[in-house]
Amino acid sequence: MSITLPGPTLGVVGGGQLGRMMGEAVARLGVEVVVLDPTPDCPAAPVVSDQIVGDFDDPDAVHELASRVDALTFEIELADPDLLAEASAEHDVPVQPDPATLETIQDKLVQKEALADAGIPVPEFVAVATAEGLERVVEEFGGVMLKAREGGYDGRGNVPVEDPDDAADALDEVGGNAMAEELLDFEREIAVMGLKGADGETRTYPVTETIHREEILRESVAPARADDAVVAEAESVAGDVLEFLDGRGVYGIELFETKEGVVLVNEIAPRPHNSGHWTIEGARTSQFENHVRAVLGWPLGPTDLVAPAVTANVLGDVDETEPAMLRNVETVFDAPDADLHWYGKDDVRPLRKMGHLTATAGRDDADAPGDTDRDALLSRARELRDGLTFRDV
Repeated sequence: MSITLPGPTLGVVGGGQLGRMMGEAVARLGVEVVVLDPTPDCPAAPVVSDQIVGDFDDPDAVHELASRVDALTFEIELADPDLLAEASAEHDVPVQPDPATLETIQDKLVQKEALADAGIPVPEFVAVATAEGLERVVEEFGGVMLKAREGGYDGRGNVPVEDPDDAADALDEVGGNAMAEELLDFEREIAVMGLKGADGETRTYPVTETIHREEILRESVAPARADDAVVAEAESVAGDVLEFLDGRGVYGIELFETKEGVVLVNEIAPRPHNSGHWTIEGARTSQFENHVRAVLGWPLGPTDLVAPAVTANVLGDVDETEPAMLRNVETVFDAPDADLHWYGKDDVRPLRKMGHLTATAGRDDADAPGDTDRDALLSRARELRDGLTFRDV
């Protein structure tokens, strides 16, 4: 294909931190970005060409977006797949990934059933709709992770249940109709940022280790501190997932490594993912640039590791919502091995993702990083992150 600059205009449903980083990544490529988001002056607004203020499922807003751009994508699963498909057809504008893929992934039960039917390894799971049914499943599995079928993220909609007596309260917490998944005693959580481009080309970024507390991602370590056999299996499973999914773009493939070294798919995000933020500094081409390249049908960028990297999320450390003011930022600016990313959110809430920082090792360590190096890098990232605060102390 022949590519000229200035480039095309990309429409993005969603203007949160992912849309912001997408806009930052492709401005230098000559790609204009217009986002659709219900929050006026959303986080992406300062770095993109324009924002349409409207709900993700507002037909008028989605059609306006489609009428103004050359291609469509989304950075949030709350986008309406049927409406995207309709707007794409009416305005003759491609939308990637495929809305049918989004529809499958939006419902965690449907997603798991589709993966299992495709022969992709997943934990044991079952649909639950009543407290009595959940009690039986908890007894059978010896404990479950109860998940809301739609809408859960950053720990919301996920409730561990180990006692049958807690079933009714847990089901109420996730809103009723849910999926129960066996509660795994896993060795670690890992992720692969997979990439699907034109003509079915696929690439993957190095396997990443993800560290969660309270069901919220706190740090990502790349490459993962896992055995070579586990890394190879994770890459193989990710390849099967990419083959199964339809549509171009980046896919965040979250995985479990069990105590026995078995790799199972946890969840999939059809978009750039928090697990891949390290690619901005740690890979040849960031997940955000490659997502846009893939959506536009442009050649994909290299996904090679430039340097071992650890990302630490900056979360709200306040007790209640208040205007956001991050303090002690100079400690990160003074660090020669770290980069800070601010998401531009006006208000901070308890445990809300407000930004992240990435600590990188020397480029000479990229070929054969040792676990000790990554341990030290993780400690460094945590030290820098924990020195930041939203509290007026």
